[in-house]
Amino acid sequence: MSHLAALSKLLGSDTSLISDPDITASYSRDQAPFASAAAPFAVLLARSASEISIALKYANENSIPVVTRGAGSGLSGGANSTADSLVISLEKMNQIIEIDTANQIARVQAGVINLDLDTAAKEFGLAYLPDPASRDWSSLGGNAATNAGGMCCVKYGVTGAHVRAMQVVLASGEIIELGKATKKSVTTYDLLHLFIGSEGTLGIITELTLNLEIRPAAPSTLIATFPSVTKAAAAAAALLQYRPAMLEIVDQTTLKAVEAWHPLGFEVAGSVLIMQLDENHSLCEAALETCKQFDLIDGVYSDDPADAADLIRVRKLAYPALERMGATLLDDVALPITKIAEFVERVEKLSKEVNLTIGIFGHAGDGNMHPTIVHDHGDLAAAERAQQAFGKIVEIAQSLGGTASGEHGIGSIKPGFVTKEISKTVIDLQRAVKKVFDPNSILNPGKKIP
Repeated sequence: MSHLAALSKLLGSDTSLISDPDITASYSRDQAPFASAAAPFAVLLARSASEISIALKYANENSIPVVTRGAGSGLSGGANSTADSLVISLEKMNQIIEIDTANQIARVQAGVINLDLDTAAKEFGLAYLPDPASRDWSSLGGNAATNAGGMCCVKYGVTGAHVRAMQVVLASGEIIELGKATKKSVTTYDLLHLFIGSEGTLGIITELTLNLEIRPAAPSTLIATFPSVTKAAAAAAALLQYRPAMLEIVDQTTLKAVEAWHPLGFEVAGSVLIMQLDENHSLCEAALETCKQFDLIDGVYSDDPADAADLIRVRKLAYPALERMGATLLDDVALPITKIAEFVERVEKLSKEVNLTIGIFGHAGDGNMHPTIVHDHGDLAAAERAQQAFGKIVEIAQSLGGTASGEHGIGSIKPGFVTKEISKTVIDLQRAVKKVFDPNSILNPGKKIP
């Protein structure tokens, strides 16, 4: 009996187990453009933890690789499958089970879309704050698996800061509960946060208990232009004293791309900072005075939500403006905020060396930068140079005390960089942890750990 037939028999006739190659191919990869992938032999559209348990138990007993898939919004090849693998999709597990307003928590299935939870919480005056750029289509399970960030995490923290508990199906098929719904819990080792950012290599997250906050007031938004990214980066570090809910930076290369598409008046700017305050709006004037210490060209602020949409537009247009110039490779590194200026300068030098456009934008408030490499569609030589530049950008960040990924994950495109910032002892410990949870190494093999 084939694995497909055996799984179909175990799961029952009502189960959505897909083997049509035209469909399975669409489940074979995420959004990482140069990560390898092949259509799996089957895709399970799981509807419950018990279905996943049955499938994992069989896969474990028969050494079948299993790749977990949320919405496919990842940018590291973390959800990419191989021809002999089983993909387990959580897209059908998309129910908000409970919003507990008294305890300010939500219990959700892993396939719930990030923005859908925040929209539901809004009805009660609450908010789910982690806001990755893909929040209108990325799933909460995937957010937890990569420890996704976003613009507001400079103040409110990444996904892991908002997860209280989770349900996980282990490689053996056993279903376990980690964490507690309470705000505090130190009864056990913190296995909960071991799974956050584990990229599907230790188990499959099926349910989450998430922290909700009183919905912040509409923010006041400030935008400031500077003659250089060096000045803007220095100003960003100084602006942290105002506890911004958002603090973004855009370099001149990206500004030029935006201006060529949608002229917004940044012709003379060397760099732009965008800041939002959702507590004390009166601090915007003081913030502008701080910016003047770093050769501010111009700056304005407003507490009108309509104005805010206009003021942050340049940041929203950053990636699509570069994307319209050609094929793009979006990198993701994090480094000390005091090193942002040096990082940008070194990447600009790299851009000239490889003769490719590299625009830089990102979260200045926490040092998470997104250099984006542009090359002509169909130019294989340029594509090869772009991939080499992608790796060199990671190495530049690491040399400055940074890390290979701030929020997108290691996936299948960056395992080779892990050894450049993590000691052999720590890597061996990680492999030992992997062995405990996944002794037959069926869960997302080849991902996360080198």
